[in-house]
Amino acid sequence: MLVERLRLRDFRTYAAADVALGRALTVVHGDNGAGKTNLLEALYFGCTGRSCRTSNERDVVRFDAGTTRVEVTTVDAEGDRHELSVGFQPGEAKRMKVDGAPVERLSDSPARPLVSVFLPDRLELVKGPPALRRSHVDQLVAALWPARSATRRAYGQALAQRNALVARVRAGRSSASALDAWDAELARHGIALRDDRARALEAVAEPFAAAARELGLRGEARARHKPRTKAATPDELAAELAERRASDLERGFTQHGPHRDDVALERDGRELRSFGSQGEQRLALLALLLGEREVLAQERGAPPLLLLDDVMSELDAERRERLVARLDDGGQALVTTTDLAHVPHAARAGVVRLAVRDGAVLASAGDDAAQEAA
Repeated sequence: MLVERLRLRDFRTYAAADVALGRALTVVHGDNGAGKTNLLEALYFGCTGRSCRTSNERDVVRFDAGTTRVEVTTVDAEGDRHELSVGFQPGEAKRMKVDGAPVERLSDSPARPLVSVFLPDRLELVKGPPALRRSHVDQLVAALWPARSATRRAYGQALAQRNALVARVRAGRSSASALDAWDAELARHGIALRDDRARALEAVAEPFAAAARELGLRGEARARHKPRTKAATPDELAAELAERRASDLERGFTQHGPHRDDVALERDGRELRSFGSQGEQRLALLALLLGEREVLAQERGAPPLLLLDDVMSELDAERRERLVARLDDGGQALVTTTDLAHVPHAARAGVVRLAVRDGAVLASAGDDAAQEAA
């Protein structure tokens, strides 16, 4: 699934924009503050229905505007075009449509491309709390094996029910023995969730290590699942929950299970979260996304759309070449940069170049579609 065109209105600093993307690499260039990252965010917003930069999505609406709208045209493997749209007015639910029909989630639509994004702010994925890494791995599982996304939802529902029952037991409104059934239910989904995460990280481990070597991360890079439980079966996990029941009742919530898992990104056996420099953490994050892109291409038949914000500035010339070579894999990528010379081969045929300034796309070049959008 390729993204052919992006149209937006009143998004961040843009009053309006209409741009065509290249079928391979699109380079967005301009000075700091010109609106490059905003354009990248708008593309992510139009493909997923959410921002990749903020949880307060009021921020995406242009100052003094009441609403924003983003439209994305995609083309599937058969050449058929599809239209995704996201309309948002602060204080109201988003209005998302696929080919004109309302949907609750864009993620459920086959017309939506898979999207992966690198932002400097996403370093929190490496150095932030475990919940961010769990969520990221769960998104990877859903992208690799869409049917398994239901496991995470089922586990979350069982966890909420068990926590609610813990609260009732603490208040004297229910018997502790009633937790047996929810221990079994939580354990059943929990083992499946734990195993899905382990399988996804096992698949990405070698591509991550290879990408890290290419990008210049010194030492041996490793992505490792850190499960909270060592149980091999649902029955064993249910037994662990039963052993911790008194503590759960004392504290008022479920303390044990896959909702406490973590992921370790390591260099030479030491976690980059604690022992890596910011430069090493950036390289590890980029390598992780590249490794996931490779695995997704193998599993799903095509790489996801990769959005890279200001990634070239901290790479030397050799590693910029290696990165661009990795992007030449039949998939789409969008790269932002302050200096077009930082992107190797940006002038070659097939590469679309978008110049932006002050929240406007000034010019585009590279292929016929881009020329039409200029």
